[in-house]
Amino acid sequence: MSVVKIVVHLPNSLCVQVEQHIFDVARKSVILVNGALATAASFGQTIKYLGERYNVICFDLPYAGQSRQHNRGGCLLTKDDEAEILLHLINRFEPSYLYSVSWGGLAALLALSRRPASIEGAVIGSFSPFLNHAMVAYVTQARDLLNSGEHLQAAQLLNDTVGKHLPRILKLLNYRYLTGLPKEDQSRVAFHTEQILALRPETYLDKLNTIRCRLKFLNGELDEYTTANDIRALARYVMHAEFATVPNTGHFLELEGRVQAASVREEILDFFGIGHEFDSLRRQAASSSLVAQTFATPGLNVDFRG
Repeated sequence: MSVVKIVVHLPNSLCVQVEQHIFDVARKSVILVNGALATAASFGQTIKYLGERYNVICFDLPYAGQSRQHNRGGCLLTKDDEAEILLHLINRFEPSYLYSVSWGGLAALLALSRRPASIEGAVIGSFSPFLNHAMVAYVTQARDLLNSGEHLQAAQLLNDTVGKHLPRILKLLNYRYLTGLPKEDQSRVAFHTEQILALRPETYLDKLNTIRCRLKFLNGELDEYTTANDIRALARYVMHAEFATVPNTGHFLELEGRVQAASVREEILDFFGIGHEFDSLRRQAASSSLVAQTFATPGLNVDFRG
């Protein structure tokens, strides 16, 4: 496997750093879209299991991660801006599949509504356009803490709410990351919270009926903030949509443990097409008692911890 890093200059004069994880040049690619405040570094184990069958493309928005060094400070992006960036990258790198998490789902859906030619299927994880009481309460409290300068409490709030099912070590890393943000980034977080609270789904839901690729919404059973029930209302707006719930899993899906990671991996790889190959192998195994005693689906013993 090789990693190719490319700085892409956008039409709006900003830049993003893109990483191409190339496992086999003959394979199709998946582009990853992270959530608010996250960077491509959070996709470590996602890249690991997708790399069993696909090449992987990930990137940081201009103000984040490895892209920050290529841009001047003070960059504030709307969700429409994020969608345009994603669409530009899709058109350039021509991935066949897309996987987004959390608020990256909004930019992903808006980009997909423009029908990028290369995308065959997309998985939208931990997203709902409908702000339920729990999400509004969380975002409002986060905004108020940030506005009053209580950044330590705002960082702890994330771990106590949407991140409450994360392992302790990841909660600690979250806390260190969020409390270490420079003032410029704290202002950006406040801008993000205001954007969320101002969202009106009726202003963009009708655009989603133009999406023509296969689409799967993946939500955690324990996620109170983007619930599996709420997202199913999108069935009336999106053609070819499937919905799946990951058992015993909260908002952060595969980051919450080995069992959760294995479940998410199976959902995504099956949807992207690998399930048919595994079904064929299972049928062959069942026809031989000797093979049946030793057969195991490739990759189930993968260490999902990082």
